[in-house]
Amino acid sequence: MKKKITLALTVCLAAAIPILCSADDLPKLPAEKAGQINQPTGKIAFTRDRSLWVMDWNGSNQFKVVTAENASGKISWAPDGKHVAFCRFGQVDLKGPDYLGGIHKVWDIFIGYPDSAQSMQPNTNWWKRLTFEMGGRFPEYTSDGKRIILTKDLNANTVNAQRPNYQTCFIDTSGQSLEIIRTDWKESRFMAIMPTLGPDSLYAFVLIDNVNPIGMAVSTLKKKTLNENDVQNLLLIPKATAPAWSPDGKWLAYIDNRLENQGIFLTNKSLTEKYLVYKPAIGQVLQTFPASWSPDSKWLTFAIGDGSIWIIDITGNGLRQILGPGSNEAPAWSK
Repeated sequence: MKKKITLALTVCLAAAIPILCSADDLPKLPAEKAGQINQPTGKIAFTRDRSLWVMDWNGSNQFKVVTAENASGKISWAPDGKHVAFCRFGQVDLKGPDYLGGIHKVWDIFIGYPDSAQSMQPNTNWWKRLTFEMGGRFPEYTSDGKRIILTKDLNANTVNAQRPNYQTCFIDTSGQSLEIIRTDWKESRFMAIMPTLGPDSLYAFVLIDNVNPIGMAVSTLKKKTLNENDVQNLLLIPKATAPAWSPDGKWLAYIDNRLENQGIFLTNKSLTEKYLVYKPAIGQVLQTFPASWSPDSKWLTFAIGDGSIWIIDITGNGLRQILGPGSNEAPAWSK
């Protein structure tokens, strides 16, 4: 079974630039394809000491938005800049009658309000809970700001679940009207996490077989199943994770997390081009949260393992550290 899937995925990728070559051998995005690159603008949200913070794009004017002490993971700004979706985690410690079980994290999505934290009477304890069943992660606002796409573990609140059941869902910003994209979510062993919305009803995600990540895939929201035949026809980059579609829909950023080839890369929606944006220095590792795009789709922000936060333009130039090492995670550019 696995051999058949692997062969099919290889055939799907045959027309693409060699996917598994070394990062050092890959070109960077040519200037003529990148277009004019201006100075960045906007704000960047991030987590520090497990709370939600915001700063200007250059690292100045930092302020705490939500005192959470358990925030972590992907962050997403609403298009109007007034709301920020972020994740908080809890913990389940299960000890069954026969001593089976263990400790694992559970997650839900919350909404923070930067304006509240900057008002005449700042309040960093003002937030709204969006999901309630301990399974919500990886939020991303739709372009109209009316809904959020997310990963939901439908087994998260089942105490004796044998494995997670990750599904891509939409939820409106009031926390109602949860929509599971797939109709076969009870039957298929294939799952999807870290969804990001692209052009033409496309979305990218990390494909999982049971609990084993395969790579980054691209599909259409109109496709309601993810069975073996569907997987064989997916556009997919093996070993890729943390996808992030640019606001203009032209480019898809992702991370190759293999130690020998780690880096941030760009590809197009058909996965037929591949460009290196950033390769960590020796001894550094990338945080595997999706890199986040500037509003004009010309810059990316990301964090490395020591907690420092950086920006870089899409041609791999203009690298700049905007926040020094510490307990910082998951920077997200405002839209």
